[in-house]
Amino acid sequence: MSRYIARRLLLALVTIWLASLGVFLAVQALPGDVTTQILGQNATRANVAALRAELGLDESPWRRYLDWMSGMLHGDFGSSLVNHASVGAEVGLRLRNTLLLAGVTVVLGVSLALVLGVVAGLYRDRWPDLAISSLSLVGMSMPEFVIATVLVLLFSIDIPLFPAVVTAGPDARIGDLLPAIWLPSIALTVVMAAYIIRMLRTSVIDVMASEFVTTARLKGISPARVVLRHALPSALLPTLNVIAMNIAWLVGGVVVVESVFNYPGVGLLTIDAVHNRDLPVIQTIAVLGAATYVLCNLAADLAAMALNPRLRTNRRTA
Repeated sequence: MSRYIARRLLLALVTIWLASLGVFLAVQALPGDVTTQILGQNATRANVAALRAELGLDESPWRRYLDWMSGMLHGDFGSSLVNHASVGAEVGLRLRNTLLLAGVTVVLGVSLALVLGVVAGLYRDRWPDLAISSLSLVGMSMPEFVIATVLVLLFSIDIPLFPAVVTAGPDARIGDLLPAIWLPSIALTVVMAAYIIRMLRTSVIDVMASEFVTTARLKGISPARVVLRHALPSALLPTLNVIAMNIAWLVGGVVVVESVFNYPGVGLLTIDAVHNRDLPVIQTIAVLGAATYVLCNLAADLAAMALNPRLRTNRRTA
């Protein structure tokens, strides 16, 4: 088990390094020039050359990549090309806000999806299943900005319970962000829970028809214990990866929802960085997103091994 975890961690580090290389090359291939973005179209060649030298853009791409990687390994993500602020501090502040939004969404979304997915699977083709499946399909088919707009119309304009947009800045205290976090969190919960419900419903139906569940029933075990003790752990196995990918999607910055509600998170920072061609910020956010996906996927695999003893046994005998 420990060797398997060490191998997966090593593979995760290699994957993150390859992602950093791909991100750097992709950013270098972007058209346009950040110096022109900063100085304007009427800048002279001398001014452009001076600014490129000041920003280190006149060095070779590989030299810049090595400097960037060396800095990241030492916790230095560079400085913003636009406002010269520390990228690590700026992204860290936005990441704190996004983690707050993601945390509330995960608690709401996963809890709701687990209950509704199990109920839909247990009451297959009956009215609870039809109602839950129809609502989840609606949640999957509607774009995020439509759900966000409907929520604003309902709960900010018709029934003024929550603010329509977040007016607090990126450095606002968590207590100042909490009153405005509910509408973006509900919008994300609808999208995230819909996918988990569909996956969990299918898994519950398959597991409830399996031989070990039938055996447990024939032994006279209560229906609640059959579901919670025997069926649910097995049904969760294929759902774990879906949950992990949704968490990574949230932590990586939900661009559309953060833009609609003006939420000061990683997604909104990404839009500003792309618009201003702030390359160090773009690269840091992209690598952060890749690392989040890799680590969430690793956590899902380890959780699956913890839930299913057969996976641990197969690893030992392999």
